[in-house]
Amino acid sequence: MVQPRKSQDRLVYSTAGGKMCPSCQRPVSQCTCSSKATEPRGDGNVRVRRESKGRRGKVMTVITGLALDDAALADLAAKLKKKLGTGGAVKDGDIEIQGDHRDTLVAMLKDMGHAAKAAGG
Repeated sequence: MVQPRKSQDRLVYSTAGGKMCPSCQRPVSQCTCSSKATEPRGDGNVRVRRESKGRRGKVMTVITGLALDDAALADLAAKLKKKLGTGGAVKDGDIEIQGDHRDTLVAMLKDMGHAAKAAGG
């Protein structure tokens, strides 16, 4: 009988619970261990870029590098979406805003005290 490798022993996703915490093997929403992401994810170099690849031609503006924890990131995303009157989401420490708002977002983030700059072409 072939022994499974250790990387195969670890449950990453379950249809019952979604993403799983690598430490406690519970769904991320029910995680109680210290590996839960509460510290800032970004490096402080705020970059605002425009993306359309993999989105069936739809344009998204992505803000990366914000040194904020998850709660502050969600709060900032809500403020930006409300000011722009558009939708969006927070995914993996990045803020995604629907539409091409790169120049507007750079100006808004600079007004809020973040050292933001436009990235990409």
